Amino acid sequence: MSELFNFNFNTTPNILFGSNILLSSVSEIKKILGPRIFLISDPTLSKIGLYNSLVDHLISKGIKIKIFDKVNEDPSIENLQSAIEEATTFLATGVIGFGGGSPMDVAKLTALMLGSNDKIDEIWGVDKVVGPRLPLILIPTTAGTGSEVTPISIITLSNNEKKGVSSKVIIPDLAILDPILTSDLPSKTTASTGIDAMVHAIEAFTSKSKNNNPISKALAEKSLMLLSDSIIKAVENGKNDAVARNQMLLGSLMAGMSFANSPVAAVHALAYPLGGTYKITHGLSNALILPYVIRFNMKDDETRDSYLHLSDIIFPQLKHIKYLEDKTLAFVNEFINLSKRFNLPTRIRDLGIPKKACKTMSIEAMKQERLLINNPIRIKQEDALKIYEQAW
Repeated sequence: MSELFNFNFNTTPNILFGSNILLSSVSEIKKILGPRIFLISDPTLSKIGLYNSLVDHLISKGIKIKIFDKVNEDPSIENLQSAIEEATTFLATGVIGFGGGSPMDVAKLTALMLGSNDKIDEIWGVDKVVGPRLPLILIPTTAGTGSEVTPISIITLSNNEKKGVSSKVIIPDLAILDPILTSDLPSKTTASTGIDAMVHAIEAFTSKSKNNNPISKALAEKSLMLLSDSIIKAVENGKNDAVARNQMLLGSLMAGMSFANSPVAAVHALAYPLGGTYKITHGLSNALILPYVIRFNMKDDETRDSYLHLSDIIFPQLKHIKYLEDKTLAFVNEFINLSKRFNLPTRIRDLGIPKKACKTMSIEAMKQERLLINNPIRIKQEDALKIYEQAW
């Protein structure tokens, strides 16, 4: 039992959460980031003007703002390099990441590169960052990635391989979570990012990492309570259901805090080739892979028991099922049914990806060793191939 209490737990040192809290945080933003702020976002958010009020308020405080809105979904190394160059020319004193996981990931590494002598090719992996970084604030506009409280940034290289930097140095100084920013999210984005957050909590709860700890487990459980209670309401009536939006964003935050300390595993490792090669969104990639990794991991008795414990939280309608085999099958099927309810694809082939791609993806997934080592059961390349073929 003593091992349960031998762990590290890191998270964002200051978190502001609440409806309409963003604009009331302007003075705090100025205090942390200084007079020249580099704001990183994406073209969609620029088009709808989601950050315009924030920018206007910051300018009214005498702050110079430079906006970089060229971040792609699954940001590329070229995206990152462009952001670093523009922020350097601007002489930024601090960085804001405003958007989903992609802008926040680029913001983390931009702040790091401007504040340190680190070289990107030397810091891929875990705890290779030296630092320091520029002051950094992250503002999520989706309830999914939890990037605002994680030490991780994922970038896609020119060969479509996804690589990650994991270091507590890139945890931001402040995260600002305003559910109002998520109220106009399209239903499919709400659905896929919500399932992404659920995957974070499930994988954190069952992670084989030696740093899997009681705090992460408690956060994962509470996250899944919030997400399972709100995801259908947020997808189907998110514009009008403020409570559901609050629960989704808080659930995503807690899932992020959980997996930041008890790292995710095979679902993410096998999802990455779908995003890197075929540009499938991260949340949808996870949703496609999740049921089949769960089925694979059920062979481990302890993990199966953990899944069944989470099943009672996520799908309480399954509590009446007595036989373990029936309940495990129902648990897997409920995730597929959830995707169907949200009109998300439930098969890889639904996205026009040929079956022969399964082998290539299984080889690519094996490169994600930092994730695969956290899986309850060791996954070999032939296992990954079978999982992809089941998901196809």
